[in-house]
Amino acid sequence: MKIHLRFRSLALAAAILCLANAGAQATSAQTVQESYTPAAVNLKARAWFQDAKFGMFIHWGVYSVLGDGEWIMETRPINRTDYARVPAFFNPIKFNPAAWVALAKAAGMKYITITSKHHDGFAMFDSRLTDWNVVARTPYGKDVIGMLAAECRKQGIKLFLYHSQLDWHSPDYFPRGRTGHHTGRPDSGNWDAYLNFMDGQLRELLTNYGEIGGIWFDGMWDKADADWHLARTYALIHQLQPQAMVGSNHHKNPFPGEDFQMFEKDLPGQHTSGFNPEQSVSALPLETAETMNNSWGFNLTDEHFKSTADLIRYLVRAAGSNANFLLNVGPMPSGEIQPEFVQRLTEVGRWTRQYGDSIYGTRGGPVAAGPWGVTTQRGSTVYVHVLDWNAPVLALPAMPRPVRAARLLRDGSSVEFSAVKGRLVLKLPDPQPEEVDRVVVLELEAAK
Repeated sequence: MKIHLRFRSLALAAAILCLANAGAQATSAQTVQESYTPAAVNLKARAWFQDAKFGMFIHWGVYSVLGDGEWIMETRPINRTDYARVPAFFNPIKFNPAAWVALAKAAGMKYITITSKHHDGFAMFDSRLTDWNVVARTPYGKDVIGMLAAECRKQGIKLFLYHSQLDWHSPDYFPRGRTGHHTGRPDSGNWDAYLNFMDGQLRELLTNYGEIGGIWFDGMWDKADADWHLARTYALIHQLQPQAMVGSNHHKNPFPGEDFQMFEKDLPGQHTSGFNPEQSVSALPLETAETMNNSWGFNLTDEHFKSTADLIRYLVRAAGSNANFLLNVGPMPSGEIQPEFVQRLTEVGRWTRQYGDSIYGTRGGPVAAGPWGVTTQRGSTVYVHVLDWNAPVLALPAMPRPVRAARLLRDGSSVEFSAVKGRLVLKLPDPQPEEVDRVVVLELEAAK
C-alpha cells in the first residue's frame, strides 16, 4: 500500500510539474482560446451531434449505494471522513456495459454521456493523480469509464464524459462556493493547485480512453465569479482531441471555446425550471437534459416516473426547438439499470423505429412551436408533429415554398391540404388509440 501511494504521489507531482512548465504558455493558450476557431473536425462533430438528436445521460457513482441521489453528501450532509467509507460498499458485480450500450441503441439513442467525476470528487476511472477513484477504493476495482468506452467503440456509439468542476472532497477547492460547507475540510487550500489537478484528470480522460465525443462540464455555478482558467482548460481539450465538443452547464450564455450549449430540465428559451434564467439561445448546437423521474442519481424512493408518452413528447419538442434530448438514467449500486427505466426506454425505442425519420438529421422546422406541437425539417421535407390538437383541421403559417404533397408518416396515406388566406390548412386524420404524435410529412417544391 505504501509503495502504491508513493507511486501515485510521484505521478501527481510529475503531472503538476508538467502543468507548471506549461505556465509560460498559459497566456498564449488563453488568447488563442478566446479567439477560438473550431477545427474542421470539430465542425464536423457539431453537425453529427445535431443530426444525432437523442442521447443517454448516466449519473452513476458510489453515492448510488446510499440510494438518495448524487447530492446526498451535501443534502444529508455527510462529512468528508464519513463519506470516505462509502466506496467500500460499492461492488456492482452486475454491471454489464454491453447491456447498457445495447439498451441505449434500442431506444434510438446515438450517444452516451456518463459521469466521470461528480461533485463528490470521486473518479469513476483509474486516475493516477489520486487514489480517490473506483479502482483504488472499491472492492469492484475495475475502471468503469474504460469498460464503457471499450463497449461504446465496439457497438458504434459515441461517448461523452460529464466532469464536475465543483469538488466537495478536495481541500484545495478553496475558497468554498455555494455548497460543500459541511464536509469537514480545513478553511484553507490552493485554488490554482486544484485547477491544475482538474486539468490533469482531464488529460488522463482524453489520453487513455480513445476518441471522446466531448466534455460535459457542470458545477461552475458553485463559484460563478471565480477565475476558472476556462481558456486554459478548453485549449487543453481542443489540443488533445480537436473534435471533442466542450459544453458547460453553467446556466449562462456560452463562453469562448465552447462548442455546444445545454439547458438543464428545460427546452431552449423556455425558462420554466429556474435553472437557466440568464440563458439566451445561441447559434451553437443545443441540448436539453432531463430526468426520467425526479432524480439524476439512483433514488430508492423516487417513483415519480414520467410516462413514455411524455418522454416522446419531450424528445419531439426538443427536436422542434433545434435541440438534442439527453435523457438520464441513474443505475443502481448493483450495476443494473432499474426496470422502470428499461421499460420506458424500450417503449421509446419502438416509437423511434417507426417515426425516427422525423427526428434524426432534422433541424427545427419553419413553424414556431405551439401548444398543438412542433415542426422539424430536412431539406425540402417538413414534418408536422401534432402532439395536442383535437380539431379536425390545423391551420399553420405558409411554408417557405409551395407544398406539393402531404402524407401521414405512420402509413403513407394522403393528407388533404389547402392554402387559405396565406395559411396552410391541413385536414387531419383521426388519431389512432394511444398515438402520441400524428406526424404529417409535407414535401415542398425544390428550392430554385
